[in-house]
Amino acid sequence: MPTDRPRSRIDGAEAVADAILYEGYLLYPYRRSSGKNRVRWQFGVLVPPAWGESHGLVDSGVAGSAESPWQQTECLVEAPDVAMVQVRLRFLQLQQKVAESRTAGGGYRPTDRIEAGDRIELSFDEAVPREYDVEASIGDLRQGRRLDVRVPGGEDIEPLLGATGEPVGRVVRRRWPLSASVTVSAAPAEAPFRLLRLRIRVENTDSTTPADSPRDEALRCCLLAAHTLVGVGRGRFLSLLDPPEWAAPPARECRNVHTFPVLAGEPGTVDVLLSSPIILYDHPQIAPESPGDLHDATEIDEILSLRTLTLSDAEKREARATDPRAAAIVDRVDTMPPEVLERLHGAIRHLAPARRDADTDTDPERPWWEPGADAGITPETGTVLVAGTLLARGSRVRLRPRRRGTDAHDMFLDGRTARVEQVLLDVDGSRFLAVTVDDDPGAELHQWYGRLRHFRPEEVEPLTGEVAAP
Repeated sequence: MPTDRPRSRIDGAEAVADAILYEGYLLYPYRRSSGKNRVRWQFGVLVPPAWGESHGLVDSGVAGSAESPWQQTECLVEAPDVAMVQVRLRFLQLQQKVAESRTAGGGYRPTDRIEAGDRIELSFDEAVPREYDVEASIGDLRQGRRLDVRVPGGEDIEPLLGATGEPVGRVVRRRWPLSASVTVSAAPAEAPFRLLRLRIRVENTDSTTPADSPRDEALRCCLLAAHTLVGVGRGRFLSLLDPPEWAAPPARECRNVHTFPVLAGEPGTVDVLLSSPIILYDHPQIAPESPGDLHDATEIDEILSLRTLTLSDAEKREARATDPRAAAIVDRVDTMPPEVLERLHGAIRHLAPARRDADTDTDPERPWWEPGADAGITPETGTVLVAGTLLARGSRVRLRPRRRGTDAHDMFLDGRTARVEQVLLDVDGSRFLAVTVDDDPGAELHQWYGRLRHFRPEEVEPLTGEVAAP
Protein backbone atom coordinates (compact mmCIF):
# COMPACT_ATOMS: atom_id res chain seq x y z
CA MET A 1 0.00 0.00 0.00
CA PRO A 2 1.19 3.57 -0.57
CA THR A 3 2.83 5.22 2.41
CA ASP A 4 3.51 8.79 3.52
CA ARG A 5 7.24 8.29 2.94
CA PRO A 6 8.15 8.21 -0.77
CA ARG A 7 11.85 8.42 0.09
CA SER A 8 12.06 4.85 1.43
CA ARG A 9 10.32 3.52 -1.67
CA ILE A 10 12.75 5.36 -3.94
CA ASP A 11 15.72 4.00 -2.03
CA GLY A 12 14.39 0.48 -2.60
CA ALA A 13 14.19 1.01 -6.38
CA GLU A 14 17.77 2.23 -6.79
CA ALA A 15 19.19 -1.22 -7.59
CA VAL A 16 17.44 -1.18 -10.96
CA ALA A 17 18.18 2.51 -11.40
CA ASP A 18 21.89 1.80 -10.89
CA ALA A 19 21.77 -0.58 -13.84
CA ILE A 20 20.42 2.33 -15.90
CA LEU A 21 23.05 4.69 -14.52
CA TYR A 22 25.89 2.48 -15.74
CA GLU A 23 24.22 1.02 -18.83
CA GLY A 24 26.88 1.20 -21.52
CA TYR A 25 29.50 2.65 -19.13
CA LEU A 26 31.91 -0.12 -20.13
CA LEU A 27 31.42 -2.58 -22.96
CA TYR A 28 32.99 -6.01 -23.26
CA PRO A 29 35.86 -6.72 -23.20
CA TYR A 30 36.17 -3.84 -20.76
CA ARG A 31 39.55 -2.64 -22.06
CA ARG A 32 40.43 0.84 -23.25
CA SER A 33 41.79 -0.60 -26.53
CA SER A 34 38.46 -2.26 -27.35
CA GLY A 35 36.77 -0.52 -30.28
CA LYS A 36 33.41 -0.63 -28.45
CA ASN A 37 34.84 1.51 -25.66
CA ARG A 38 36.00 4.31 -27.94
CA VAL A 39 32.50 5.78 -28.33
CA ARG A 40 31.07 6.10 -24.85
CA TRP A 41 28.24 7.83 -23.00
CA GLN A 42 25.42 6.81 -25.32
CA PHE A 43 22.39 6.89 -23.00
CA GLY A 44 20.60 9.87 -21.48
CA VAL A 45 23.21 12.48 -22.41
CA LEU A 46 22.01 16.04 -21.66
CA VAL A 47 24.31 18.40 -23.54
CA PRO A 48 24.99 22.15 -23.10
CA PRO A 49 22.25 24.10 -24.96
CA ALA A 50 24.53 26.12 -27.26
CA TRP A 51 26.53 23.04 -28.19
CA GLY A 52 23.35 21.03 -28.83
CA GLU A 53 21.86 23.73 -31.05
CA SER A 54 25.04 24.01 -33.12
CA HIS A 55 25.02 20.25 -33.69
CA GLY A 56 21.35 20.07 -34.70
CA LEU A 57 20.19 18.16 -31.62
CA VAL A 58 16.50 18.98 -31.76
CA ASP A 59 13.51 17.55 -29.93
CA SER A 60 12.47 14.21 -31.45
CA GLY A 61 9.48 13.90 -29.14
CA VAL A 62 10.21 10.26 -28.23
CA ALA A 63 12.11 8.20 -25.70
CA GLY A 64 15.57 7.06 -26.67
CA SER A 65 19.29 7.55 -26.28
CA ALA A 66 19.52 10.63 -28.50
CA GLU A 67 21.52 13.52 -27.06
CA SER A 68 19.55 16.61 -26.17
CA PRO A 69 19.83 19.68 -23.93
CA TRP A 70 16.75 18.53 -21.98
CA GLN A 71 14.45 15.65 -21.22
CA GLN A 72 10.84 15.61 -20.09
CA THR A 73 8.75 13.10 -18.18
CA GLU A 74 4.96 13.23 -17.96
CA CYS A 75 3.05 10.69 -15.90
CA LEU A 76 -0.34 10.27 -14.28
CA VAL A 77 -0.85 10.25 -10.51
CA GLU A 78 -3.85 9.94 -8.21
CA ALA A 79 -3.13 11.78 -4.97
CA PRO A 80 -4.61 14.47 -2.70
CA ASP A 81 -3.05 17.92 -2.46
CA VAL A 82 -1.38 17.04 0.86
CA ALA A 83 0.44 14.05 -0.64
CA MET A 84 4.20 14.45 -0.80
CA VAL A 85 6.12 13.85 -4.04
CA GLN A 86 9.85 13.26 -4.19
CA VAL A 87 11.79 13.50 -7.45
CA ARG A 88 15.37 12.23 -7.48
CA LEU A 89 17.56 13.26 -10.41
CA ARG A 90 20.47 10.88 -10.96
CA PHE A 91 23.30 11.14 -13.48
CA LEU A 92 27.03 10.67 -13.98
CA GLN A 93 29.61 13.46 -14.03
CA LEU A 94 32.55 12.82 -16.32
CA GLN A 95 35.91 12.48 -14.61
CA GLN A 96 39.05 12.60 -16.71
CA LYS A 97 41.78 10.26 -15.50
CA VAL A 98 45.27 11.18 -16.72
CA ALA A 99 48.39 9.15 -15.95
CA GLU A 100 51.45 11.38 -15.51
CA SER A 101 55.06 10.22 -15.35
CA ARG A 102 57.71 11.93 -13.25
CA THR A 103 60.35 13.82 -15.21
CA ALA A 104 64.07 14.04 -14.39
CA GLY A 105 63.54 17.57 -13.09
CA GLY A 106 60.93 16.46 -10.58
CA GLY A 107 57.92 17.60 -12.60
CA TYR A 108 55.18 15.56 -14.29
CA ARG A 109 54.03 15.09 -17.86
CA PRO A 110 50.92 13.33 -19.21
CA THR A 111 51.48 9.86 -20.59
CA ASP A 112 49.32 7.15 -22.12
CA ARG A 113 50.46 4.45 -19.70
CA ILE A 114 52.48 4.23 -16.54
CA GLU A 115 53.75 1.25 -14.53
CA ALA A 116 54.35 1.41 -10.81
CA GLY A 117 55.54 -1.94 -9.53
CA ASP A 118 52.79 -4.47 -10.25
CA ARG A 119 50.31 -1.69 -10.91
CA ILE A 120 49.48 -0.27 -14.35
CA GLU A 121 47.46 2.90 -14.94
CA LEU A 122 46.05 4.02 -18.29
CA SER A 123 44.64 7.44 -19.13
CA PHE A 124 40.88 6.91 -19.46
CA ASP A 125 37.67 8.80 -18.67
CA GLU A 126 35.72 7.69 -15.61
CA ALA A 127 32.47 8.97 -14.09
CA VAL A 128 31.16 9.98 -10.68
CA PRO A 129 27.51 9.35 -9.71
CA ARG A 130 25.45 12.36 -8.61
CA GLU A 131 21.91 12.71 -7.31
CA TYR A 132 19.67 15.58 -6.21
CA ASP A 133 16.19 15.57 -4.68
CA VAL A 134 13.15 17.80 -5.09
CA GLU A 135 10.39 17.25 -2.52
CA ALA A 136 7.05 19.07 -2.35
CA SER A 137 3.35 18.46 -1.83
CA ILE A 138 0.94 18.04 -4.72
CA GLY A 139 -0.64 21.34 -3.72
CA ASP A 140 2.71 23.15 -3.97
CA LEU A 141 3.46 21.50 -7.31
CA ARG A 142 0.35 23.06 -8.82
CA GLN A 143 2.38 26.29 -8.74
CA GLY A 144 5.54 24.51 -9.91
CA ARG A 145 8.82 23.90 -8.13
CA ARG A 146 12.32 24.43 -9.59
CA LEU A 147 15.67 23.20 -8.31
CA ASP A 148 18.89 24.67 -9.70
CA VAL A 149 21.65 22.08 -9.61
CA ARG A 150 25.28 23.15 -9.29
CA VAL A 151 27.94 20.45 -9.34
CA PRO A 152 31.44 21.74 -8.56
CA GLY A 153 34.52 20.76 -10.48
CA GLY A 154 37.57 19.42 -8.75
CA GLU A 155 40.91 17.66 -8.98
CA ASP A 156 42.29 14.69 -7.07
CA ILE A 157 45.93 13.59 -7.24
CA GLU A 158 47.12 10.09 -6.35
CA PRO A 159 50.89 9.52 -6.20
CA LEU A 160 52.36 6.35 -7.71
CA LEU A 161 55.41 4.69 -6.19
CA GLY A 162 57.83 2.26 -7.78
CA ALA A 163 58.92 -1.14 -6.46
CA THR A 164 61.48 0.46 -4.13
CA GLY A 165 59.17 3.18 -2.91
CA GLU A 166 60.42 6.01 -5.10
CA PRO A 167 57.86 8.29 -6.83
CA VAL A 168 57.48 7.34 -10.50
CA GLY A 169 54.34 9.29 -11.39
CA ARG A 170 50.81 10.12 -10.39
CA VAL A 171 47.20 9.80 -11.43
CA VAL A 172 45.29 13.06 -11.82
CA ARG A 173 41.50 12.99 -11.86
CA ARG A 174 39.74 16.18 -13.02
CA ARG A 175 36.09 17.18 -13.06
CA TRP A 176 34.47 20.24 -14.62
CA PRO A 177 31.52 22.17 -13.10
CA LEU A 178 28.01 21.20 -14.19
CA SER A 179 24.82 23.23 -14.02
CA ALA A 180 21.26 22.01 -14.55
CA SER A 181 17.69 22.61 -13.47
CA VAL A 182 14.82 20.35 -12.47
CA THR A 183 11.29 21.77 -12.82
CA VAL A 184 8.37 19.80 -11.39
CA SER A 185 4.71 20.72 -11.82
CA ALA A 186 1.28 19.12 -11.45
CA ALA A 187 -1.93 19.93 -13.34
CA PRO A 188 -5.37 18.29 -13.63
CA ALA A 189 -5.77 15.73 -16.40
CA GLU A 190 -9.05 15.37 -18.25
CA ALA A 191 -10.58 12.20 -16.84
CA PRO A 192 -13.84 11.05 -15.17
CA PHE A 193 -12.04 10.79 -11.81
CA ARG A 194 -9.55 13.00 -9.99
CA LEU A 195 -6.29 12.63 -11.89
CA LEU A 196 -3.16 14.74 -12.20
CA ARG A 197 -0.49 14.98 -14.85
CA LEU A 198 2.93 15.28 -13.23
CA ARG A 199 5.61 16.89 -15.41
CA ILE A 200 9.35 16.72 -14.72
CA ARG A 201 11.68 18.65 -16.99
CA VAL A 202 15.45 18.33 -16.59
CA GLU A 203 17.66 20.80 -18.46
CA ASN A 204 21.38 21.28 -18.88
CA THR A 205 21.91 25.01 -18.21
CA ASP A 206 25.67 25.17 -18.85
CA SER A 207 26.77 28.34 -20.66
CA THR A 208 30.55 27.82 -20.60
CA THR A 209 30.95 25.25 -23.37
CA PRO A 210 31.79 26.78 -26.78
CA ALA A 211 29.34 25.76 -29.50
CA ASP A 212 32.17 24.48 -31.72
CA SER A 213 33.79 22.26 -29.05
CA PRO A 214 34.61 18.64 -29.97
CA ARG A 215 32.26 16.11 -28.40
CA ASP A 216 34.98 14.83 -26.05
CA GLU A 217 35.28 18.32 -24.56
CA ALA A 218 31.54 19.01 -24.49
CA LEU A 219 31.00 15.81 -22.49
CA ARG A 220 32.82 17.42 -19.58
CA CYS A 221 29.76 19.61 -18.97
CA CYS A 222 27.08 17.04 -19.81
CA LEU A 223 24.76 15.09 -17.55
CA LEU A 224 25.43 11.45 -18.49
CA ALA A 225 22.86 8.63 -18.17
CA ALA A 226 20.39 11.16 -16.72
CA HIS A 227 17.17 9.69 -15.32
CA THR A 228 14.69 10.29 -12.52
CA LEU A 229 13.09 8.28 -9.74
CA VAL A 230 9.74 9.59 -8.47
CA GLY A 231 7.90 8.59 -5.33
CA VAL A 232 4.50 9.62 -4.01
CA GLY A 233 3.08 9.20 -0.49
CA ARG A 234 -0.64 8.55 -0.01
CA GLY A 235 -1.12 8.24 -3.75
CA ARG A 236 -0.47 6.06 -6.75
CA PHE A 237 0.95 6.31 -10.26
CA LEU A 238 -0.92 4.84 -13.21
CA SER A 239 0.94 2.69 -15.71
CA LEU A 240 1.35 4.40 -19.07
CA LEU A 241 1.94 0.98 -20.66
CA ASP A 242 -1.25 -0.55 -19.32
CA PRO A 243 -3.50 2.20 -17.93
CA PRO A 244 -7.06 1.52 -16.78
CA GLU A 245 -9.54 2.10 -19.59
CA TRP A 246 -10.84 5.34 -18.10
CA ALA A 247 -7.31 6.79 -18.02
CA ALA A 248 -6.22 5.64 -21.49
CA PRO A 249 -6.90 9.00 -23.24
CA PRO A 250 -4.84 11.12 -20.79
CA ALA A 251 -2.12 8.45 -20.83
CA ARG A 252 -1.82 8.84 -24.60
CA GLU A 253 -1.53 12.62 -24.17
CA CYS A 254 1.50 12.36 -21.88
CA ARG A 255 4.53 13.72 -23.74
CA ASN A 256 7.76 12.00 -22.79
CA VAL A 257 10.86 13.31 -24.53
CA HIS A 258 14.04 11.21 -24.33
CA THR A 259 12.56 9.35 -21.35
CA PHE A 260 10.41 6.25 -20.82
CA PRO A 261 8.55 6.21 -17.47
CA VAL A 262 7.52 2.87 -15.96
CA LEU A 263 6.28 1.69 -12.58
CA ALA A 264 9.19 0.67 -10.36
CA GLY A 265 9.66 -1.31 -7.18
CA GLU A 266 8.22 -4.73 -6.41
CA PRO A 267 5.41 -5.98 -8.68
CA GLY A 268 2.08 -4.71 -7.38
CA THR A 269 3.46 -1.47 -5.95
CA VAL A 270 2.28 1.78 -7.54
CA ASP A 271 3.99 4.56 -5.60
CA VAL A 272 7.38 4.67 -7.37
CA LEU A 273 8.16 5.55 -10.97
CA LEU A 274 11.44 5.18 -12.88
CA SER A 275 11.85 7.44 -15.90
CA SER A 276 14.66 5.98 -17.96
CA PRO A 277 16.46 6.98 -21.18
CA ILE A 278 16.02 3.40 -22.43
CA ILE A 279 12.85 1.36 -22.96
CA LEU A 280 11.74 -0.77 -20.00
CA TYR A 281 8.70 -2.68 -18.78
CA ASP A 282 6.75 -1.86 -15.65
CA HIS A 283 8.47 -3.14 -12.50
CA PRO A 284 11.87 -3.97 -14.03
CA GLN A 285 13.94 -6.25 -11.82
CA ILE A 286 17.55 -7.34 -11.58
CA ALA A 287 17.74 -11.10 -12.20
CA PRO A 288 18.48 -12.81 -8.87
CA GLU A 289 21.06 -15.00 -10.63
CA SER A 290 23.18 -12.00 -11.65
CA PRO A 291 26.35 -11.85 -9.52
CA GLY A 292 26.97 -8.15 -10.25
CA ASP A 293 26.98 -5.32 -12.77
CA LEU A 294 28.61 -5.88 -16.15
CA HIS A 295 27.90 -2.36 -17.49
CA ASP A 296 27.23 -3.70 -21.01
CA ALA A 297 24.15 -2.63 -22.97
CA THR A 298 21.61 -5.50 -23.29
CA GLU A 299 23.96 -7.58 -21.16
CA ILE A 300 23.70 -11.36 -20.96
CA ASP A 301 25.52 -12.37 -17.81
CA GLU A 302 26.50 -15.90 -18.80
CA ILE A 303 27.94 -14.99 -22.20
CA LEU A 304 29.79 -11.93 -20.95
CA SER A 305 31.18 -13.83 -17.96
CA LEU A 306 32.41 -16.66 -20.18
CA ARG A 307 33.95 -14.21 -22.63
CA THR A 308 35.66 -12.37 -19.79
CA LEU A 309 37.16 -15.66 -18.64
CA THR A 310 38.74 -16.11 -22.09
CA LEU A 311 40.76 -12.88 -21.82
CA SER A 312 44.50 -13.41 -21.79
CA ASP A 313 46.54 -12.39 -18.75
CA ALA A 314 47.78 -9.33 -20.67
CA GLU A 315 44.22 -8.34 -21.58
CA LYS A 316 43.10 -8.73 -17.97
CA ARG A 317 45.95 -6.50 -16.81
CA GLU A 318 44.87 -3.88 -19.33
CA ALA A 319 41.24 -4.15 -18.19
CA ARG A 320 42.25 -3.65 -14.57
CA ALA A 321 44.34 -0.62 -15.56
CA THR A 322 41.49 0.86 -17.61
CA ASP A 323 38.96 1.54 -14.85
CA PRO A 324 38.27 0.40 -11.27
CA ARG A 325 34.88 -0.96 -12.31
CA ALA A 326 36.49 -2.95 -15.12
CA ALA A 327 38.96 -4.35 -12.59
CA ALA A 328 36.07 -5.34 -10.32
CA ILE A 329 34.37 -7.22 -13.18
CA VAL A 330 37.53 -9.18 -14.03
CA ASP A 331 38.23 -10.00 -10.38
CA ARG A 332 34.64 -11.09 -9.76
CA VAL A 333 34.52 -13.35 -12.82
CA ASP A 334 37.95 -14.82 -12.10
CA THR A 335 36.82 -15.87 -8.62
CA MET A 336 33.27 -16.91 -9.53
CA PRO A 337 32.44 -20.32 -8.03
CA PRO A 338 31.27 -22.98 -10.53
CA GLU A 339 27.81 -23.13 -8.96
CA VAL A 340 27.31 -19.39 -9.55
CA LEU A 341 28.32 -19.70 -13.21
CA GLU A 342 26.02 -22.71 -13.57
CA ARG A 343 23.14 -20.68 -12.13
CA LEU A 344 23.59 -18.12 -14.94
CA HIS A 345 22.87 -20.78 -17.56
CA GLY A 346 19.13 -20.39 -17.21
CA ALA A 347 16.19 -20.15 -14.87
CA ILE A 348 12.55 -21.20 -15.02
CA ARG A 349 10.34 -18.43 -13.64
CA HIS A 350 6.92 -19.99 -14.18
CA LEU A 351 5.64 -23.53 -14.66
CA ALA A 352 2.22 -24.60 -15.88
CA PRO A 353 0.90 -28.05 -16.75
CA ALA A 354 0.92 -28.87 -20.45
CA ARG A 355 -2.49 -29.56 -21.99
CA ARG A 356 -2.75 -32.41 -24.45
CA ASP A 357 -5.70 -33.96 -26.26
CA ALA A 358 -6.22 -37.63 -25.51
CA ASP A 359 -6.33 -38.58 -29.19
CA THR A 360 -3.04 -36.99 -30.29
CA ASP A 361 -0.60 -39.29 -32.05
CA THR A 362 2.37 -38.88 -29.69
CA ASP A 363 5.59 -40.87 -29.95
CA PRO A 364 6.33 -42.05 -26.37
CA GLU A 365 9.97 -42.70 -27.24
CA ARG A 366 10.69 -39.04 -28.04
CA PRO A 367 10.72 -36.07 -25.62
CA TRP A 368 7.51 -34.05 -25.95
CA TRP A 369 9.40 -30.84 -26.76
CA GLU A 370 11.16 -32.19 -29.86
CA PRO A 371 9.66 -31.34 -33.31
CA GLY A 372 7.83 -34.35 -34.68
CA ALA A 373 7.21 -35.97 -31.29
CA ASP A 374 3.49 -35.36 -31.82
CA ALA A 375 2.39 -36.15 -35.37
CA GLY A 376 -0.72 -34.01 -34.86
CA ILE A 377 1.33 -30.84 -34.47
CA THR A 378 2.97 -29.52 -37.63
CA PRO A 379 3.75 -25.77 -37.67
CA GLU A 380 3.76 -25.57 -41.46
CA THR A 381 0.19 -26.95 -41.76
CA GLY A 382 -1.30 -25.71 -38.48
CA THR A 383 -4.17 -23.23 -38.34
CA VAL A 384 -5.70 -20.84 -35.86
CA LEU A 385 -9.01 -18.95 -35.93
CA VAL A 386 -8.64 -15.16 -35.52
CA ALA A 387 -11.62 -12.79 -35.79
CA GLY A 388 -13.57 -15.36 -37.79
CA THR A 389 -10.71 -15.96 -40.24
CA LEU A 390 -8.73 -19.21 -40.34
CA LEU A 391 -5.05 -18.31 -40.54
CA ALA A 392 -2.43 -20.70 -41.87
CA ARG A 393 0.91 -20.56 -43.60
CA GLY A 394 0.77 -17.91 -46.33
CA SER A 395 -1.97 -15.84 -44.69
CA ARG A 396 -1.29 -12.15 -44.44
CA VAL A 397 -1.92 -10.13 -41.29
CA ARG A 398 -1.47 -6.66 -39.87
CA LEU A 399 0.59 -6.59 -36.67
CA ARG A 400 -0.91 -5.03 -33.54
CA PRO A 401 1.54 -5.91 -30.75
CA ARG A 402 0.46 -5.50 -27.15
CA ARG A 403 1.91 -2.65 -25.13
CA ARG A 404 2.53 -4.91 -22.16
CA GLY A 405 4.00 -8.37 -21.61
CA THR A 406 5.77 -8.62 -24.96
CA ASP A 407 9.04 -7.58 -26.59
CA ALA A 408 9.22 -3.80 -26.23
CA HIS A 409 10.80 -3.50 -29.68
CA ASP A 410 7.68 -5.00 -31.26
CA MET A 411 6.01 -1.59 -30.87
CA PHE A 412 8.02 -0.44 -33.88
CA LEU A 413 6.15 -3.02 -35.98
CA ASP A 414 2.71 -1.74 -35.05
CA GLY A 415 0.59 -1.43 -38.20
CA ARG A 416 3.06 -3.25 -40.46
CA THR A 417 1.87 -6.17 -42.57
CA ALA A 418 3.37 -9.65 -42.44
CA ARG A 419 3.16 -13.18 -43.84
CA VAL A 420 2.38 -16.14 -41.59
CA GLU A 421 5.11 -18.77 -41.87
CA GLN A 422 4.10 -21.14 -39.07
CA VAL A 423 1.33 -21.70 -36.54
CA LEU A 424 2.99 -22.90 -33.34
CA LEU A 425 1.53 -24.69 -30.32
CA ASP A 426 3.24 -23.88 -27.02
CA VAL A 427 3.63 -26.39 -24.20
CA ASP A 428 0.87 -24.67 -22.23
CA GLY A 429 -1.61 -25.10 -25.09
CA SER A 430 -1.48 -21.52 -26.36
CA ARG A 431 -0.81 -20.75 -30.02
CA PHE A 432 1.61 -18.37 -31.66
CA LEU A 433 2.02 -17.08 -35.18
CA ALA A 434 5.54 -17.01 -36.59
CA VAL A 435 5.71 -14.33 -39.29
CA THR A 436 8.03 -12.45 -41.61
CA VAL A 437 7.46 -8.71 -42.05
CA ASP A 438 6.50 -7.78 -45.63
CA ASP A 439 8.90 -4.89 -46.19
CA ASP A 440 11.85 -6.52 -44.41
CA PRO A 441 14.66 -6.76 -47.01
CA GLY A 442 15.97 -9.85 -45.21
CA ALA A 443 12.61 -11.68 -45.17
CA GLU A 444 13.70 -14.43 -47.57
CA LEU A 445 16.85 -15.05 -45.55
CA HIS A 446 14.81 -15.19 -42.34
CA GLN A 447 12.49 -17.76 -43.98
CA TRP A 448 15.48 -19.86 -44.99
CA TYR A 449 17.06 -20.21 -41.54
CA GLY A 450 13.92 -19.79 -39.45
CA ARG A 451 14.54 -16.45 -37.79
CA LEU A 452 10.91 -15.45 -37.43
CA ARG A 453 8.95 -12.97 -35.31
CA HIS A 454 6.33 -14.39 -32.97
CA PHE A 455 2.95 -12.92 -32.09
CA ARG A 456 -0.11 -14.17 -30.26
CA PRO A 457 -3.36 -14.44 -32.23
CA GLU A 458 -4.80 -11.40 -30.43
CA GLU A 459 -1.83 -9.34 -31.69
CA VAL A 460 -2.72 -9.64 -35.39
CA GLU A 461 -5.54 -8.53 -37.66
CA PRO A 462 -6.29 -10.86 -40.60
CA LEU A 463 -6.07 -9.25 -44.03
CA THR A 464 -9.15 -11.01 -45.36
CA GLY A 465 -8.74 -12.73 -48.69
CA GLU A 466 -5.02 -12.05 -48.97
CA VAL A 467 -2.63 -14.98 -49.18
CA ALA A 468 1.06 -14.66 -50.00
CA ALA A 469 2.75 -17.23 -52.19
CA PRO A 470 5.11 -19.64 -50.39
